[in-house]
Amino acid sequence: MDSTLSTVAYLGATILFILSLGGLSNPETSRRGNLFGMVGMAIAVLATILGPQVAPQGIAWIVGAMAVGGSIGLYAARVVKMTQMPELVALMHSLVGLAAMLVGFANYIDPAATEHFRGAERTIHEGEIYLGVLIGAVTFSGSVIAFGKLSAKIGGKPMLLPGRHWLNLAGLIAVIWLCTRFVGASSVNAGMLPLLIMTAIALGFGVHMVMAIGGADMPVVVSMLNSYSGWAAAATGFMLNNDLLIVTGALVGSSGAILSYIMCRAMNRNFISVIAGGFGTGGGTAPAAAGAQPAGEVSPISAVETAELLRNAKNVIIVPGYGMAVAQAQHTVFEITKYLREKGVNVRFGIHPVAGRMPGHMNVLLAEAKVPYDIVMEMDEINQDFPDTDVAMVIGANDIVNPAAQEDPASPIAGMPVLEVWKGKTSIVMKRSMASGYAGVDNPLFYKDNNRMLFGDAKKMLDEVLVALKA
Repeated sequence: MDSTLSTVAYLGATILFILSLGGLSNPETSRRGNLFGMVGMAIAVLATILGPQVAPQGIAWIVGAMAVGGSIGLYAARVVKMTQMPELVALMHSLVGLAAMLVGFANYIDPAATEHFRGAERTIHEGEIYLGVLIGAVTFSGSVIAFGKLSAKIGGKPMLLPGRHWLNLAGLIAVIWLCTRFVGASSVNAGMLPLLIMTAIALGFGVHMVMAIGGADMPVVVSMLNSYSGWAAAATGFMLNNDLLIVTGALVGSSGAILSYIMCRAMNRNFISVIAGGFGTGGGTAPAAAGAQPAGEVSPISAVETAELLRNAKNVIIVPGYGMAVAQAQHTVFEITKYLREKGVNVRFGIHPVAGRMPGHMNVLLAEAKVPYDIVMEMDEINQDFPDTDVAMVIGANDIVNPAAQEDPASPIAGMPVLEVWKGKTSIVMKRSMASGYAGVDNPLFYKDNNRMLFGDAKKMLDEVLVALKA
C-alpha cells in the first residue's frame, strides 16, 4: 500500500472515530457508535500493517502480537462481569500508558528512528519522546492504582502525605530540569540517565496522585485517566510521525477532559481539588465529623410492604447506585419494572452523573438488563418530577441522594447536585446497613418521616419484592 492510499485509509478511519464518539453520546445510538469505532480501528490497523512504514519481514511479528493481544481481549470480554467494568477500563488505560513508555524508549535508542533529525528538528523530536514517556508513565502507574482501588484491592480512603503539594512541586521542578539535560544530550547513553530518572519520578507521581484521591471521586479519576491515555497516544503519534495516532489520541484526550469537567461539575468540585486530594472513606463506614449530624430513628420496611407500596403507586422512580452493581441486581430490577409497567404503573429511572464507579456505569448495567432507553432519565431531566412521585426507590445509592448537599452548608458535599428523592410521597432506600457512602458523610434522608429503609442484599431483597408483587 503506497503512502497516498494509506493516508486515505487514515482519513476514513478518523471520520469513523468521530462518528463513533457521536454515537456513544446517546444510549440509543451507542451500538452503532461501537460499530463505527470497530470498523475504523480495523481500517487503521490494516493501513498501518500494509503501509510503507512496516517492512515486509516485520508483518509476521505484528500479526503474531495482534493474535496474542486479541486473544487476551476476547477472553477478558467473555469472563469479566459488567460489575467489573470500571476496574477493566482502568487496567486498559494502564496498558496505553505502558505502550507509550515503551515506544518512547524504543524510539530513542533506535538509530534508524532518529538519525535523519538534525538541529531544531532533533530537539523537537527528543521533546516529543520525553513528553510521551512522561505522560505514559503517569498514566500507567496511576491507572494501576485506580484498578486496585476499584477492585477493592487497595482501600478507597485518600492517602494524604504531609507536605504532599511541596513534594509534587519538587517533582515537577526535577522533571523540567531533567528535560534540559535530556534534550540535546551528546549521545544516547548520556540522555538515557535523565530519561530513566524522569520515568521513575513520573511513575511515583502517578501512584501518589491517585492514592490521594478518595473513593467518592473515583468516577472523576476514571475519566481523567481516560484523558491521560489519549494524550499519551497523541504523544506516541508525534514520536512515530503517525497522523492517525495523533488525531485519535487528541479525540480521546479532549473528550476525556470534557467528561472530567462534567463529572466535577456534577459533584460541585473543581478538578484541582480532586487532584490535590479527594474525599472518601475506605469502605463507606464511619461518617465524617464535619457538618451537622442528623438525629432521629429510621423506619424499616419489609419486602412485602415494599411490594404493596409499588403495586398501589401510579408513578415510581428508581435510583440505582453502586450497591445494585455489587449485588448484580439489575436483571431483577428489570423484571420488577416490566411487571409494574404491565400493570399501568409509570416507572422511570433517575441516573446521577457520578453514580457507580465510572461515567455511565448505571446506564451500562441497565442496558445489559434490557431496560428501555426511553425510561432512563438523567438527573436534570427527572429531578422536577419527584414531588409528583408516589414511590422513589433508591437501590444501593447514598451520596447522590443526600439532602445534606442542599441543607447543610458545613457538609463536605455541600452544593453537590443530588437526586431529590425525599420530595416524593414515599422514599425507600435499600442498603445492607446504616454505613455512610464513599464520601464518608451520614445521610439525613434515612431519618426523614416519609423514608423507609429496606435492609439486606439488594438482589435478595428485590427477588423477595418481585415474588410478593406476583403473589
